[in-house]
Amino acid sequence: MPAAPPRIVLTTGEPAGIGPDICIQSAQSAHAVALTVLGDPDLLRARARQLDLPLNLHEGAADGPQAARHMHVLPVNLRADCTAGRLDQANAPYVIEMLALAADGCLKGEFDALVTAPVHKGVINDAGIPFTGHTEFLAERCHAPQCVMMLSAGSLRVALATTHLPLKEVPRALTRERLMQVLAVLREGLKSRFAIQEPRVLVLGLNPHAGEGGHLGREELDVIQPACEAMRAQGMRITGPLPADTAFNPVRLDGADAVLAMYHDQGLPVLKYAGFGHAVNITLGLPIVRTSVDHGTALELAGKGHAEHASLEAALSTAIAMVRHG
Repeated sequence: MPAAPPRIVLTTGEPAGIGPDICIQSAQSAHAVALTVLGDPDLLRARARQLDLPLNLHEGAADGPQAARHMHVLPVNLRADCTAGRLDQANAPYVIEMLALAADGCLKGEFDALVTAPVHKGVINDAGIPFTGHTEFLAERCHAPQCVMMLSAGSLRVALATTHLPLKEVPRALTRERLMQVLAVLREGLKSRFAIQEPRVLVLGLNPHAGEGGHLGREELDVIQPACEAMRAQGMRITGPLPADTAFNPVRLDGADAVLAMYHDQGLPVLKYAGFGHAVNITLGLPIVRTSVDHGTALELAGKGHAEHASLEAALSTAIAMVRHG
């Protein structure tokens, strides 16, 4: 008997952005997975007409591979009418409801993996809902004590020790215990979800020149180096802390399975330069598989037919591979 196709749930993200667009674009091709979309059916029909793309909607979860130009939808109703490119705080609860339903469906075993289209953090917060990002929301929803945000572009993987924090708060958030937890989650995720037997990780310093022996900051000496040494004592293959400005050269990266950056904009600009539009955002440390696109809501492109869905296809492919490895 052939194995059943993976069951993937896809959230359509911010309704005024390109999330619905890229989901509709993806549906133009067949997928060898049971792909279920969460969103408002009327929104999806209207956006498909706006994009002049054929779309046959079927309400209910998919029970087999998706045919081209077909989409299985579990309905979630918009709270207010939506215009492409125009944010509305009234629809923030709609976005949160989709994420909660998708995560809960994975936790209950109804789906094998979650793939998310982009959301707009600002409008969710403006609506009075505290929200710092998918990673943090899913960690809380899934009761995961430590999650790690990692982006991949081909063979380059960059994980983050801290995620969506103001830069001034990063040094205070970096502790030995946190770094050891992050490294442990990263190691386990690479082993269990990517079938890497014993991952090798490059760890970046926080300060210029990795602190220059304490002359440009002591975080490397007092926090990062001790955390690395403690994890090496547990058998983890770690190089660092390394100066961030030279860590991404090909000689350093040769043989490395991931780079751990200390903060969001230390590692992600390099990765997105290397693979923007084709990279994948992955959450490690959850009891479920979750991947996402590498871009935002692109309000200015919504409904105009100019959005690219390559990152969504990469996120779907990565989720499938992670399910099969796990």
